[in-house]
Amino acid sequence: MLDKLASIEARYYELERLMSDSATANDYALITEYAKERSSLQEIVEAYQVYRRDSDELDGARAMFESEKDADLRAMASEEVTRLEASITAHEVALKVMLLPKDLRDDKNVIMEIRAGAGGDEAGLFAADLFRMYSYYAQERGWKTDVIDTSATGVGGYKEIRFEVKGRGAFSRLKYEGGVHRVQRVPDTESQGRVHTSTVTVAVLAEMDDVEVSVNKNDIRRDTYRAGGAGGQNVQKNETAIRLTHIPSGVVVAVQDERSQLQNEERAMQILRAKLYEIEVEKQRTQVEGDRRDQVGSGERSEKIRTYNFPQNRVTDHRINVTSYNLPAVMVGAIDQFIDELITRDQSELLSGAGDDD
Repeated sequence: MLDKLASIEARYYELERLMSDSATANDYALITEYAKERSSLQEIVEAYQVYRRDSDELDGARAMFESEKDADLRAMASEEVTRLEASITAHEVALKVMLLPKDLRDDKNVIMEIRAGAGGDEAGLFAADLFRMYSYYAQERGWKTDVIDTSATGVGGYKEIRFEVKGRGAFSRLKYEGGVHRVQRVPDTESQGRVHTSTVTVAVLAEMDDVEVSVNKNDIRRDTYRAGGAGGQNVQKNETAIRLTHIPSGVVVAVQDERSQLQNEERAMQILRAKLYEIEVEKQRTQVEGDRRDQVGSGERSEKIRTYNFPQNRVTDHRINVTSYNLPAVMVGAIDQFIDELITRDQSELLSGAGDDD
C-alpha cells in the first residue's frame, strides 16, 4: 500500500511540474487534462501526507518514551503514542478505501426512471411520492433536477417519470436507489381502511456522452409521432415526439416532453447511451462475479430493496437491515442514513475482496 501511495504522490508532483512547464503553456487542452488528473489525486495525496506526518511523530514519541527517565515525561510520551497509533490506524483504513477501484461513473450526472408496478393508481401515486423524495434529496445536496419525460395516471400519479439529476457525485450516491420500492398504506380511495401493498421500480443510469459510448446510427430505428397530453389528446400538431430503437439490443427509448423534435432526439440519444453503457457494465459484472449475489450497487430489479410502511411509520432497507421510524422525514429526502450504510457495506466487501487477493 505504501509503495502505491508513494507512486501516486510522485505522479501528483509530476503533474504540477508539467502544468508549469513552458513547453505546454499554450496547450490548454493538455493543461486541462493534467489539472483534472491532479485534482483527482489531491485528496489521497493530502491524506497520505498526514499519515506520514503522524508516523514520524509516532517514531519520535516512542523514542522519547524509551529514552526519557522522568516519569511525567514518560507518561506524556505514552499518551502521545496511544493517540498517534489510533490516528494512524484510522488513516490506514481511510487510505485503503481511497485506493479501492473507482466506479468511473461516480461523478456523472444521473438519469432516473421511476415506474409504477403492482398496485394500480396507488402505485402511480407512490411513484410521484418517490419523485418528490428524490427532488428534495437533490435540492438538499445542491443538485439540479430536470424532468425529461412523464406519463401521468390522471389522479396525480405517474405511470412513469424520467428525470435528470445534475451535480458532482450524483451517481455515486443515487446508484444505490435502483430496484423495487414497496409501499404499504391505506389508499385515499379505500373506504374500509385496509392496508394495500404496491410496488414501484427505480432505475438509475449514469449519463454518458458520445465519446464514452459510441452508437452506430445504422443500428438505430428512428420513429416520430405526436406528443400526447393528458387523456390521450394530442397537444402538438407536428410529430415532435421521438422513439429510438436500438436494434441489436432491443432497447427502446421514447421522449416527448421537449419543445422540438431535435431536443427530444438529443434527450433520447442521451438516455439510450446510458442504457447501453449500463447493459455493458452489468455484463462485465456478471462475468467477474459469476454466481455471487451482490445486491448492493447491482440494482437487481427482481428484489425489493426498501419498504415504506405508513401505518407503522417505518422505512426498512432490506439489503442492510436498517430501519428508520421517521417516515415523514424520509419522504422529504432524508435517505442518507441508508445510502451511507450501503456505501460502508460496499467498501467493506471490496476491502475484504482486496484482502483475499493479497
